[in-house]
Amino acid sequence: MTDNTKTLETVREWTLGLPGKISAGPRWVRVLLLVVGLAFCVYLPFLDVLPFAYIRTDLGEGGSDWASTLFTITLYMIIAAGLNVVIGWAGLLDLGYVGFYAVGAYSLALFGSPNSPVTQAIAAQFGLPTGWAMAFAACVPLALCLALISGVALGTPTLRLRGDYLAIVTMGFGEIIRIVMRNSSWTNGASGITKVPEPPAPDKDFFSTMLPERWYWLALAVLVLVIWLLRRLENSRVGRSWLAIREDEDAAAVMGVNGFKFKLWAFAIGAALGAIAGLLFATKQASVEPNLFQLNLSFLFVAMVVIGGSGNIWGALFGAFLITYLPERFREFEAWRPLAFGLALVVIMVLRPQGLFPNRRRARELEDRKHEAEEAAADA
Repeated sequence: MTDNTKTLETVREWTLGLPGKISAGPRWVRVLLLVVGLAFCVYLPFLDVLPFAYIRTDLGEGGSDWASTLFTITLYMIIAAGLNVVIGWAGLLDLGYVGFYAVGAYSLALFGSPNSPVTQAIAAQFGLPTGWAMAFAACVPLALCLALISGVALGTPTLRLRGDYLAIVTMGFGEIIRIVMRNSSWTNGASGITKVPEPPAPDKDFFSTMLPERWYWLALAVLVLVIWLLRRLENSRVGRSWLAIREDEDAAAVMGVNGFKFKLWAFAIGAALGAIAGLLFATKQASVEPNLFQLNLSFLFVAMVVIGGSGNIWGALFGAFLITYLPERFREFEAWRPLAFGLALVVIMVLRPQGLFPNRRRARELEDRKHEAEEAAADA
């Protein structure tokens, strides 16, 4: 092994082990790093130095919409964290995750917008005033409930499938949701729904389109809460059961783990997190329509998790950051974006099949399989 190879291996091991070193350190160090990290994230919209604020948009030469880009990055990080539960922890390949994203967005629009055929029908049925609609706070638990029901409804008949068969079924689910939304009169069809409500705020203009940093801070607060909950879930009995199912479902069943139940939990929790992201997207857009939820978004979400590191929540978040930020940062090369993205996927999957920041257990599994393949080839 050359000196350069040894150096790269040392850097890789140190990087992968850094979260563990921080967790094992003094409490005051962890608290300090957390406070500094959160303060940096809160200040990011005002960080006017390269490479952060240089985001070209239609605002003109040198124009910047960095805060809106940060909102999108944070939104996709929430999605990546939810999909990591399904793919990284439970080992289920879900290619229709955009369906849950759409369920969250349309739940808010259907019940919170006065222009929705659903709210208009409810108002006419019960004699409510014209323009009646549910408040944003009431739509949030409703959207979560509908997403959980969708996850259970999809998972119950399909989770007995494995591998490619499950992927094909979930992909069909994502397309079914979009097609139903496009062809149904109660969703206004292809026209979509406008006047989606905003979150409660101190004044009417608090969540103004001229103040995108406030939308980013809202999404950041949701992301911090999601990470806190998922970190505790990962180390719980449920998280360990997901790990056992991912490694060997038959062996887990022998040890008393109910595979179907815990996989259903993974689908439901992942669906709820996808719906939260869709809800945030809809409230900032103030409108929804079916073409915003194309199937290619599902492939993009899966790429975020796989490139960042399946099974590691921090890796999934980093993958979401890269895939969302880099196309915006290099928007002048927009015509070359598909080629660059495809080449990047090929290079990463060849050189780092475990992802950029994989779960340490997952990285060791791939290393063991590599050594087994090499030994088998040598014996042959």
